Amino acid sequence: MDLTGRKVAVIGLGRSGASAARFLFERGARLVLIDRDQEVGRNTELTPGELRLGPEDPRWVEGCDLVVTSPGVARDNPLLLHAVRLGVPVWSELELAARFFKRPIVAITGTNGKSTVTVMVGEIFKAAGMRAFVGGNLGVPLIEAMRGAYDVGVIEVSSYQLEWIDKFHPRVGVHLNLTEDHLDRYRDLEDYGRTKAKLFRNQNFRDWAFLNRDDPRVIALARTIRAKVVSFGLSAPANAPALHLDRDAIVYDLGTRAGRIGLGGFAMRGRHNLMNAMAAAGAALALELEASVIERALAGFKGLPHRIELVRERNGVSFIDDSKGTNVGAVVEALAAVDGTVILIAGGMDKGGDYTPLVAPIGEKVRRLILIGAAREKMKAALAGATEISCVETLREAVAAAASIARPGETVMLSPACSSFDQFRDYAERGDLFKELVRAL
Repeated sequence: MDLTGRKVAVIGLGRSGASAARFLFERGARLVLIDRDQEVGRNTELTPGELRLGPEDPRWVEGCDLVVTSPGVARDNPLLLHAVRLGVPVWSELELAARFFKRPIVAITGTNGKSTVTVMVGEIFKAAGMRAFVGGNLGVPLIEAMRGAYDVGVIEVSSYQLEWIDKFHPRVGVHLNLTEDHLDRYRDLEDYGRTKAKLFRNQNFRDWAFLNRDDPRVIALARTIRAKVVSFGLSAPANAPALHLDRDAIVYDLGTRAGRIGLGGFAMRGRHNLMNAMAAAGAALALELEASVIERALAGFKGLPHRIELVRERNGVSFIDDSKGTNVGAVVEALAAVDGTVILIAGGMDKGGDYTPLVAPIGEKVRRLILIGAAREKMKAALAGATEISCVETLREAVAAAASIARPGETVMLSPACSSFDQFRDYAERGDLFKELVRAL
C-alpha cells in the first residue's frame, strides 16, 4: 500500500498510536493526530501533523483516507463511528502493521496466559537461531518490527486490537481460554468472545489454529475455522491432531508429525502453565521447529514478572506476586497453583465481571481474604461466607495485615481479580509496590 500523500488520522497517541504515526509519517502520509489528553501536545517527540486535542469532534476525520485507532479507544467512539458512516477505512495498529510485515505471524490470544505464551514461543524460536520479533499487546507494537529484520513475528493479541482488523492473517493462531473480563467494554461474555474469535477470521487451510479443548467456548470455534485445528488440553483428546500430557512429557500428533517433548526440566508451577507450554510447543511445531529445541527452551523458561512470582520467604511464609491476575479466571488458576493455606490480597478497580466463581476456591484454600481498592465492598458482598474477610484501603495496609496473621507454611499472595487503575498506573506498578513492601518486612 502506497501511503504517500494519503491523509491519515491516528486516534490515541499512546505507545501504539505514536508508533503507528511515526511509521505513517516516514512513508509519506499526511497526519491528523488526535487524543483526548491535552497534555499529549507537550510531547516534543510527537510526529509532525495536524494536532487535535481535547473533546472529540467527529468532523476531525472528514477528508481522511484512513483512520488508525489505538487499542484504548472504545469501539463506539464518535470519531470511529463517523468514519464508518463516511466509508473511511478504520484499522487498528495491528492491521496496519500486518499489511507491511511479510514474515509468518504467530498470534496468541485468550483471557489469561497470553503474555507468558508469547514470550515462551519467542524464546523457542530464538533457541532455534531464528530472529523473532516478540511484542504486540505485550509491550512493543508490531509496527516497530518494520525497523528490524526478522524471520517471524510472535505477538500477543488483545480483543481491543482485533476490533478493527480487516485482512490480518496469522500463519498460526492460538486461543488459550475465555473467561469474563473487560465487561466494562463488552456487552457480555459472548460479545467479548466473538471479538477474540476474529483472530481466525482470515485464516485458510494452509494455516494453523490451536484451541484449548478444555474450554467449551474456545473449542466450539473449531466448527467455524478454515485453518487446520489442533486441540490442546489436560483432558484426553478424542482425536488427532492434538497435544496432551503423558506424565512428564507433551505428546503431539499434528497429522504430519508426531512425537514427545520432555518436561523434566520445566520449572513453572501450576496446571495453567502446563497448558501454556503445550500451546507454545504446538505453535513452534507448526512452523517446523524440532522437538529437541522446544524441550530445551521450555526447560530454560523462568516465567514473567507479576505472574505467580515468588518474592521471598520470611519466617516460613511465602509471599507471591500475582498482580497480573486481573480477572476471576486468573485468580482461580493462581490459587490452584499454590500448595497449602493462603492469605489472599485482592481488589482494585472493578471490570464488570462476576466474582462468585471465586467462592469455592477461596473457601477451599484461603484462610483470610484482605480486600483493597474501589471494588472492595462489591467483592465483600459477592464473596461473603467463603472465608473471613477484611477490608482496608491500600496495598500497604493489606501487606502489613497479611504479614501479621500469616503462619509458617502459609502463603501470602496478591492476586487482585481487578484492574489496578484506581490506585496505580498499571498492574506492574502495583506488583512492584507489593514486592517493595514485602522485602521491607
